[in-house]
Amino acid sequence: MNECIFCAIVARTSPAHVVYEDADILGFLDIRPVRPGHTLLVPKRHAADLSELEPEQGAKLFRAGQLVAAAQRASAIAADGVNLLVNDGRAAFQTVFHSHLHVVPRHYGDKLTLAKGLLTRRDNDLPGTAAILRAQLKDHAADE
Repeated sequence: MNECIFCAIVARTSPAHVVYEDADILGFLDIRPVRPGHTLLVPKRHAADLSELEPEQGAKLFRAGQLVAAAQRASAIAADGVNLLVNDGRAAFQTVFHSHLHVVPRHYGDKLTLAKGLLTRRDNDLPGTAAILRAQLKDHAADE
C-alpha cells in the first residue's frame, strides 16, 4: 500500500493540528480549510473509501462529527450551521484515499465568503483555531 498521509497523521509521523481523538477516530484541521475551523475526521483504521468503511466505524465517524459541529457552534468560531461532507471516489473530488468526514462551519450570509474560501483555502491561525476547538471539545467531554 502507498503511504497514506492520514495514516501517517494517525501514527503521529506527520504533523497535524489535532482537535479531537477517541479510540477509533482522529480529528484535525484541514490544512487548506474552506472556512476557519474546517475539520477532517478520519477512522484510525484505514478504509480507502465508503465501500471499505465498516458501518460501525461510519457511525463513530458521524458521532464525532456531531461533537465537532457542536464545538464549532458553541466556541468562538460561532458557527450558525455546519456542513458534513464525504467525498467518495475521484469523481466526487476525493483526493486523499482514506475515508474521511469534512465538518465545515457555516455562518448566515456566508455564501460569498464560502465561495472565496473554496478558492483560497487558508486559515492564517491554524494553531489558534485548533486551541479554540480543543478547549470546547474538552468542556463537552467533561459534561458527559
